[in-house]
Amino acid sequence: MIEVKNLSKEFEGEIVLNNIDATFQKGVVNIIIGKSGSGKSVMLKCLVGLIPPTSGEIFYDGRNLIGMRAGEVRRLRRDIGMLFQGAALFDSRTVLENVMFPLEMFSRKNKRERRKRAEFCLERVNLSHAADLLPSEISGGMKKRVAIARAIVLNPKYLFCDEPNSGLDPKTAQMIDELIYDITTDFSITTIVVSHDMNSVINIGDNVIFINEGIKEWEGAKTEVMNAENEKLHDFVFASDLFKKIKEAEGIIAEDEKVVAAKAEEGKKSDKIIN
Repeated sequence: MIEVKNLSKEFEGEIVLNNIDATFQKGVVNIIIGKSGSGKSVMLKCLVGLIPPTSGEIFYDGRNLIGMRAGEVRRLRRDIGMLFQGAALFDSRTVLENVMFPLEMFSRKNKRERRKRAEFCLERVNLSHAADLLPSEISGGMKKRVAIARAIVLNPKYLFCDEPNSGLDPKTAQMIDELIYDITTDFSITTIVVSHDMNSVINIGDNVIFINEGIKEWEGAKTEVMNAENEKLHDFVFASDLFKKIKEAEGIIAEDEKVVAAKAEEGKKSDKIIN
């Protein structure tokens, strides 16, 4: 579990994050959503320690990241897996060598053990057949799956994903969503996904946080997003034509149900009068 308390970040006097409180539970997919420039990516970078917050606290299972010594931060980072937006694979290394890289940096396993662990992770993302290929020889969706395998190779307690579906077609994006969800639940990982993709929210968002202009505007379950009364969240969710049509369809169905219920009630009254 990760807890954030009063998290704020400023750049040259400009407030990017403003006093955010949040709790990210383990074993579920926590999604941070918001339009471009809302502060969600800055929040992710603060959470993983890439940039320091101006104020606030970040607790990893009770351990405060803020104020940790360098050695403590290094140990914590062994428990963190990171899926970057562009996959960030090494062009000159094979798929298997890319997955093995964190083990070379942070583990004491010998080469045989490192290879076995990397092969297991590639099998988990259904890419055993691509182990000897270079990144230039595989598709964008496969690159994301390699990046996921690399992110989990150290068996992390915490997994961070920055726009995992960026640049992918809908079918591949859904595959990546399902993979992230399965890994999260199978290994009981605290997973935080930054995204603006509402399909991901609906598919896998167990807990959803909406950031707008650096402020946490709303938090809730994916089942509540579509009918939330927060106006700013509503504008964000229904910015696309697809979700506008879904909302309109729901309204039509609800209206039809009211009409049917009213007619049924009228029928009952008529029966009583006849009897």
